Amino acid sequence: MGKMKTRRSAAKRFRTTGTGKFKRHKAYKSHILGKKSAKRKRKLRKPGLVDKADLDRVRKMLPYS
Repeated sequence: MGKMKTRRSAAKRFRTTGTGKFKRHKAYKSHILGKKSAKRKRKLRKPGLVDKADLDRVRKMLPYS
């Protein structure tokens, strides 16, 4: 049986943590930043974790991580 392919789009968006969870970037930080508060933009800088509802989907896209 051949190797499974990694979805390259997902590989660029998610990183694995030491405990097997997936880190992701937060949304709403790309444009129209003038009306968003500094506190809100600062909190969007930090990575978030993939929700458990989406975890199976992400695992299938990244079989070797």
